[in-house]
Amino acid sequence: MDLFEMRDFDGHEQVVFGFDAASGLRAVIAIHSTVLGPSAGGCRMWPYAGLSDAVSDALRLSRGMSYKNAMAELPFGGGKAVIVGDSREKTRQRMEAFGRLVDSLGGRYITAEDVGTTTRDMEQVACVTPFVTGLPRHGMDGAVPLALPGGSAPDSDIPSGLGDSLMQVGGDPGPKTAFGVFLGLKAAVRVRLGRASVEGIRIAVQGLGGVGYPLCRLLAAEGALLRVADARAAAVQRVCQELGAQEVAAESILFEDVDVVAPCALGAVLDAHSIPRLRARVVAGAANNQLARDEDGEALMRAGILYAPDYVINAGGIISVAHEYQGGTNAAQVRAEIEKIPVRLTEIFERARRESRPTSSVADHMARDRLAMGTRRKVA
Repeated sequence: MDLFEMRDFDGHEQVVFGFDAASGLRAVIAIHSTVLGPSAGGCRMWPYAGLSDAVSDALRLSRGMSYKNAMAELPFGGGKAVIVGDSREKTRQRMEAFGRLVDSLGGRYITAEDVGTTTRDMEQVACVTPFVTGLPRHGMDGAVPLALPGGSAPDSDIPSGLGDSLMQVGGDPGPKTAFGVFLGLKAAVRVRLGRASVEGIRIAVQGLGGVGYPLCRLLAAEGALLRVADARAAAVQRVCQELGAQEVAAESILFEDVDVVAPCALGAVLDAHSIPRLRARVVAGAANNQLARDEDGEALMRAGILYAPDYVINAGGIISVAHEYQGGTNAAQVRAEIEKIPVRLTEIFERARRESRPTSSVADHMARDRLAMGTRRKVA
């Protein structure tokens, strides 16, 4: 494996490999850019088939974090960590070994939870390094009502139990990511379908984990008609029973006859094979790196499908944990930052329309411009 020749390398500043025989840790930390600040991004744990798969995932996710943080106007660069292994076999020793690897970078990389890791895991990481965020929050310090756009009372807009996690700084980033995706999805629906609400809109949600589940609750509360799929039968059953969703086979969820598809599982689901089979007019979901390749954005545009660039729409979680790490921010300020997501998306949609370019290309160009400005300021 020639790291520097990999298609996904893209000028990364640093790639670190970590191994700890005692705990079984095998990890990769990729730092794409620190021109805007220390790199920040979550830690994913996944049973990769081989080292090259793990490295490629870390590289793609790391670059995505550079773009995400730049577009969210956060003073952080882009980084990502992956731990090779089954998340069901995590141990405290392995997470602490990962924490020591993070600590060895001296603050160039700040970690948080991601697929396969949890806030509890981050507590264990925090035992050995301060360079971690997204930690469990106890109590409701700084809590404020997180009203949805539209004007009605917060308690009636946010499903019971979900509002608590949205009304605090830090903690589990999943519900904040879901809230941003909800707002961004509504912006896409407004632009492509001419509807101000998702009431009666048919939406297929792929993945019902820490983001997909709270997203479904937000969508159902506004009257969306949900079709859902997940590899875990219990997760599907919960959403169907609680929200009246319709179960769909995991292999066909993307190709349902719906208005919107929301990929909320793993990435690279939109490619030359899947895009021609899509029947939705909007793709707006939480998964990172939904496009298998950059050229797939062009294919979506040609198919008449409005794509909400993933690192723009799913920035709610990083906004929350970034403000948690910085400190001095209350929940109202975090909410205000998350509510900028549909504004940014609308700007991208309009610019893509004017320039007859894919929304993914427009977003990439905007993100690279912001990184270039950061480089010029750093040099000056």
